[in-house]
Amino acid sequence: MSAPQKSELRARMRAERKRLAGLDPDAPLRLADHAGALPSGGMVAVYAPIGSEMNTAVLAQALITQGRLLCLPVVIQRDAAMIFRRWSPGEPLEMDVAGVPAPLPLSDTVTPDLILTPLLAFDATGARLGQGGGYYDRTFAALPDIVRIGVAYTGQEVGHLEIEAHDIRLHGVLTETGYRSF
Repeated sequence: MSAPQKSELRARMRAERKRLAGLDPDAPLRLADHAGALPSGGMVAVYAPIGSEMNTAVLAQALITQGRLLCLPVVIQRDAAMIFRRWSPGEPLEMDVAGVPAPLPLSDTVTPDLILTPLLAFDATGARLGQGGGYYDRTFAALPDIVRIGVAYTGQEVGHLEIEAHDIRLHGVLTETGYRSF
């Protein structure tokens, strides 16, 4: 897939995700109902949603109820893997290098057992289309043994995504209709 084609697909999928979010404001509540289906792991990396990304606030509470600990990704260098800092809902956040809300530097740096990642599109093979910055793919490459789970609306699934050598597949996806492993 050429760079212009990938840009066009990203734009189309951003619009679709925004449409899905507007059609189904209760999707994050149903997403959280499936938290128990996620693979085991005591430390779970969630994300602070931006724009129409699936909101993970209710899911975060469900994970805490299960006894899991949470962390958030932090971009400290643009061309490097992200780090993760321990976090609990309600704790203050500041913008990281990429302009995404992240825990303050005084928070402990941790290694998650599961990484929940937002996405624009996914397919049945675990291919993921992200925003294009490469932050998650660099992080997945640096932490290859950590379970990678996409978080999306069911309607973000596409028939097939062409991936490049640097793209790393997901182990599963969590949507408002349930968890599916690949």
